[in-house]
Amino acid sequence: MFYYEASTKRRFIQCACAILWCLLAGGPIFGFAALKPVLIREGVYESVCDIQTDAVRGMFDFEAPQSLTSLLLGQAVGVQEEQTVAKCVAQDLKLNMMFTVGAVVTNVSALVIGKLLDDFGPRFCGSVGAFFLFLACFVFIFASQIDKSFIGPYFDPYLVGYASMALGGPFSYISQFQLSNSFPKKSGTVLALLTGAFDASSAVFLVYRIFYNRSNGVFTINKFFQCYILVPVFIAVCQVFVMEKDSYKTPPETDLCVDDVPDGLASSAAPISETDPLLNGENHPVGHHRRDSIGDALKQPYAEEGEANLVKYSGGIFGILHGYSAQYQLRTPWFYLMCLFATIQMLRLNYFVATISTQYTYLLSSVALSEKLVKFFDVALPLGGVLSIPFVGLFLDSCSTVTVLAGLLGISLIIGALGLTTHYVTLFINVCLFVVYRPFFYTSVSDFCAKVFGFDTFGTVYGAIICTSGIINFSQSVLDKWTHTTFKMNPTPINVILVVLTALIGGVNVAYVNAETELYKKRKQAQLSQASA
Repeated sequence: MFYYEASTKRRFIQCACAILWCLLAGGPIFGFAALKPVLIREGVYESVCDIQTDAVRGMFDFEAPQSLTSLLLGQAVGVQEEQTVAKCVAQDLKLNMMFTVGAVVTNVSALVIGKLLDDFGPRFCGSVGAFFLFLACFVFIFASQIDKSFIGPYFDPYLVGYASMALGGPFSYISQFQLSNSFPKKSGTVLALLTGAFDASSAVFLVYRIFYNRSNGVFTINKFFQCYILVPVFIAVCQVFVMEKDSYKTPPETDLCVDDVPDGLASSAAPISETDPLLNGENHPVGHHRRDSIGDALKQPYAEEGEANLVKYSGGIFGILHGYSAQYQLRTPWFYLMCLFATIQMLRLNYFVATISTQYTYLLSSVALSEKLVKFFDVALPLGGVLSIPFVGLFLDSCSTVTVLAGLLGISLIIGALGLTTHYVTLFINVCLFVVYRPFFYTSVSDFCAKVFGFDTFGTVYGAIICTSGIINFSQSVLDKWTHTTFKMNPTPINVILVVLTALIGGVNVAYVNAETELYKKRKQAQLSQASA
């Protein structure tokens, strides 16, 4: 449907509701660093430990100092927080596996959600999201009883609950991209608000941890989810009474000639088949493809900029593969080089989120100093995601795609280098760069896919990148195990490997995009010269 088929008031209410539930349910699993200490103090997976030592001696060789109690937002907390590190390696690995599975499920679901959104619409996807969030609440509420029952050895309620939450989030969030077309002239603003709400949703567990500490541990996990169950109920009610069954489409007056034959070449150009070379000097094939709901939602903000400006500011890369089928696009170096780069970056990002506490405890040889940084990270992660949105947008609009990729690579390498140090100040800077880099990375990959591959195939191509990255992220558990066992809690060897892979893959990706972009611009200029002759 088009925006003018619904009243302004109705569309405003729809956007407000979607932003609210994205804030509460879009991606709370990425606040795992804030939740993990609560899980430890609640004794989750403590039964796997065979030793009864203090929280630190099970994994580290140094004595655990008393934790500080007035670190978070300068406010005192009511419960002692000395148990911020797992009692043993086995418990820490199982806790980290919760996040690993959650991150994998979130990313793998992206490809499926795009297909379901096209086939069944946003109301169906939103309802599915509400169901999985409700399931997560139900499992967490009864987790302790399930763990002690006869099915406890065969059913891990915490892992299943976290995975269900990780699945419900993207269904609820991605399905609302189409709301950008509910206000075409403000489509960029709507998308920014949805994205900002998603980034800020990682603060859900931070807020819970504050209440948990203030209640002296009375506000337990099951009590939190007894309250949180109102979120999926709210989403379900909105799907029935507020949201539309079908996605809002890009207005028919929108003119973004990404699949059309360039002016001046219509009479002489021949169509290209999927087997033709990537840059063969001919214009792109023209054809009608199925409408991609996610790509269609992202199309309007680009349309407002105008194709001429997009070509100019992208360094000539805009439209280079528009109009080709997804099957062809997925076989090009443009796809698999970006996929490799995205995979290694996502692995680094999620590995850091899952292990920041143990990494910094080892590097600083202090639980207290580590806890300072982790608590700062808990606040900075959602805040950095929200505050960086306008600056990321400005950078993407003002710089060429090659410059953006080079910037991604450069910042990533700086973060990696800082993460190898053992000084509090450099690790603090590392956290600051990380929380800004994360939204910059995800937005840049999305922007790259839109500019290079186009909007008709956006959901498939972008979903394939995120899905592939998510599957490979299962190796995060292997890296975590090596850190705990082979390297005796020293995170440096794994981080060095990841930084080296980033440099190699990222360098090749930037070099390829730069070379092919220059070649494409030269051939396109030659075409225009021949056409005007």
